Amino acid sequence: MTKSDFHLQFIVFALVSAAFTNIYITQPILPVLQHEFTADMVQVSFSVSAVIFGIAVSILFFGSLSDRLPIHPIILTGGVSVALGGLICAVTENFGMLIAARFFQGIFIPALTTALAAYLAKTLPRERLNVVMGSYISATVLGGLGGRLLGGWIHPPLHWRYAFVSASVFTLITAFIAFRGLPRGSADDTLLQQKNSTPFGELLRRWDLLRIYFCAAGSLFIFSSVFNYLPFRLSRPPFDFTTKMTTLMYFVYVIGIFMGPVAGQIGNRFGTGNTLLGGTFFLGLSLALLLVPSVPGVVSGLLGICIGFFTVHAAAIGSLNRKLSEGQGRANALYTLFYYIGGWFGITVSGFAYKHGGWSAVVYVAMFFMIPPFVTGLWERNPEWIHADL
Repeated sequence: MTKSDFHLQFIVFALVSAAFTNIYITQPILPVLQHEFTADMVQVSFSVSAVIFGIAVSILFFGSLSDRLPIHPIILTGGVSVALGGLICAVTENFGMLIAARFFQGIFIPALTTALAAYLAKTLPRERLNVVMGSYISATVLGGLGGRLLGGWIHPPLHWRYAFVSASVFTLITAFIAFRGLPRGSADDTLLQQKNSTPFGELLRRWDLLRIYFCAAGSLFIFSSVFNYLPFRLSRPPFDFTTKMTTLMYFVYVIGIFMGPVAGQIGNRFGTGNTLLGGTFFLGLSLALLLVPSVPGVVSGLLGICIGFFTVHAAAIGSLNRKLSEGQGRANALYTLFYYIGGWFGITVSGFAYKHGGWSAVVYVAMFFMIPPFVTGLWERNPEWIHADL
């Protein structure tokens, strides 16, 4: 690895980690927020789902914007905006303002992630792109874990406001490093990318891509539902966990660092369809384990959820890009859009499910959303079932 390669990987890893640190920062402290703001379970869950909804709203905009403008001002604007939203969260005493600031953060997070991915795809040769994107994917995992640890473990849970300050400072520093350190591309690169872009509508009319998008939405629905309402499940009998004990459970998320490359190897050997079906099987078995009222059952279930989710996610996005000869940037933006809509919908729907039916209702709703990855796996395994793509 050359010095310039290492420098680029460091910038990508740091910036994406910082961006994802902001997304899930309130997840382990939802019961604390519920008590402090005298809000119900569904309302405090908006502190996570508002960010995800903001990402879903703006992701196509930033995907297109990165084809028209240089990446550097986009990243600097995004970093300052995300940090500003975090600082508002740290000082506000108004719950509505907290949710609005979280939505504002979500709006600008794609400026640090989606726009960066598009920039890398435009400027790097394929052999370098594969290596650098490995750092990108690892950073999403560690950033998601880091945000949860920051909110519920590194800072005392009752002092959650300091977690927002730390995340904001981290985001500002990494955005400035990226602004100064990312190589400048040429105007010709941007023009070529615009000419090779496939319209969003054309991509959405392809059933072989659309089923992959629904697969992404269904898998994150399950994952976000389980991990968002885990603190409520574990803070009550028969577990009675403290916030710090609950936060430790999020360490199972680390398995995602290894499952991406492993799922890719499994897909190469057994095919995308079989890999999706295997990942869906792990999701179903693990959801069943989460109904068992014991710590070993919960730990085993969470590990299985992570294995199943990251297997499905890696297999789906790999299959998507193998189906494309052009328009990769917009196709991946659509994938991410469906992905986050699934996460937002999962958190929202499962909040009402928990409120009216408890933890078992959350699990049963999640089981229903195994249908998209399962059906997609069957289609990928038996493509002759589809006689013509839409």
